[in-house]
Amino acid sequence: MVSVASAVKMPRVRAMLASAVIGASVAAAALPFPALAKGPESLADLAEQVTDAVVNISASTTVEARPPTSRTLPQLPPGTPFEDLFEDFFNKRGQRGGGDRSEGENSTPRQQRKSNSLGSGFIIDASGIVITNNHVIGDANDIQVILHNGSKLKAEIIGKDPKLDLAVLRVKPEADKPLKAVPFGDSDKMRPGDWVIAIGNPFGLGGSVSAGIVSARGRNIESGPYDNYLQTDAAINKGNSGGPLFNMNGEVIGINTAILSPTGGSVGIGFAVPSGTAGPVIQQLRDFGEVRRGWLGVRIQNVDDVTADALGLKGGAKGALIAGIDEKGPAKSSGLEVGDVITRFNGTVVQSSADLPRIVAATPVGKTVEVLVVRKGQEATKSVTLGRLEDNEKPQLANVRQPEAESVARPVLGLSVSGITDELRRRYSIKDTLKGVVVTKVDANSAASDKQIKPGEVIVEVGQEAVATPADVTKRVDQIKKEGRKSVLLLVASATGDVRFVAIGLE
Repeated sequence: MVSVASAVKMPRVRAMLASAVIGASVAAAALPFPALAKGPESLADLAEQVTDAVVNISASTTVEARPPTSRTLPQLPPGTPFEDLFEDFFNKRGQRGGGDRSEGENSTPRQQRKSNSLGSGFIIDASGIVITNNHVIGDANDIQVILHNGSKLKAEIIGKDPKLDLAVLRVKPEADKPLKAVPFGDSDKMRPGDWVIAIGNPFGLGGSVSAGIVSARGRNIESGPYDNYLQTDAAINKGNSGGPLFNMNGEVIGINTAILSPTGGSVGIGFAVPSGTAGPVIQQLRDFGEVRRGWLGVRIQNVDDVTADALGLKGGAKGALIAGIDEKGPAKSSGLEVGDVITRFNGTVVQSSADLPRIVAATPVGKTVEVLVVRKGQEATKSVTLGRLEDNEKPQLANVRQPEAESVARPVLGLSVSGITDELRRRYSIKDTLKGVVVTKVDANSAASDKQIKPGEVIVEVGQEAVATPADVTKRVDQIKKEGRKSVLLLVASATGDVRFVAIGLE
């Protein structure tokens, strides 16, 4: 369970984990003990150097409490003999207890309820700029920044970004008490095994220091479209959210955001937004009060081994396969096409479809970039001038839904296909502008069935060539077999025109 706040108690799981650790220790004792890597003798000087820049965040949200009568009035069937009696009783009770009566001379004010959250943050500019997580402040209408010396400063929100879970606050420092700020470091230089320390406000215990190492880089915990977390085993608990993760030079290389835990407490798996990802977003929030992300205007999916073989990719399964293009987006006017595999964007290698949205979003709006694609086995470079991703648009996320492949042709693929007739178009409600061949039957024991191809779906392309008749499908599949390919790539459309690529192995 990935958690940013709530703690779930699971004592049985905790006991099982403890047993596993004990068992591992006993087993290890029977083996030759390797030399232990020696860490720093003390982190006290480093902690002392940066602690004054780490703050506690107290965020309060005042909401209107529900009236007592709405909580206590039982739900009675209409027309019950006691309906009027119960209603009169609870109304009178509400009047005595300050219930919900918003009109009349004897009305009492509605009750208000205040919810509080505690988190961490850090100062990056001595003028009063504070960074924390968006989920720490939420929709709070009263935010207090509590310094290490106990001073409390009222904060205002400069901007926030829910997609990266970041927020930028501003406080006004007291004239005789200058603020201490810490710089960002280069998260790209951090390697698994490098030492780090986390400082924050776990469970309200402000100024707590924990140490560990970078466990991994580039973690995707499926919390959003731009996941690229640093993983650390430094203790991170409820209340650490928004706090800094420091390298040994006292530079912030991550912003602690989430933990993976069956207990709700630290089990040594914490995640921080890398400074390299957070830095540009924070700067935009400071400059504009909002985030302005680049937009390419494509819908993509991942490239697996079967798809890579079908596409003739020489480098194996890598890149982002374009499965759809926005008619009004930058990709359309730049000459990118459905079926292109993006392998490099603005000089950065695209290893998988998960990389592309993050790279594009971090590229300035209006910038013209070079995009390297593989098209029908050949590399080509396209120039694209990026647009701006609006908040109400979906980011160019990989269509996580794996190609539920719709397959190619007749007996070899376990499909029966037909040209699209008026009768079939009506039967399957196929969009008028959709062209190709329609699947009319699927062998339940075929590879096409395993890929969840269904009758009524339309095969638009086979091996990246358009097909219009069942004969086209059969001919193209035979060609691909003669070329020695082990799989064939289909472009399959739903009746409404949504397309996806499906790779099917050839026997």
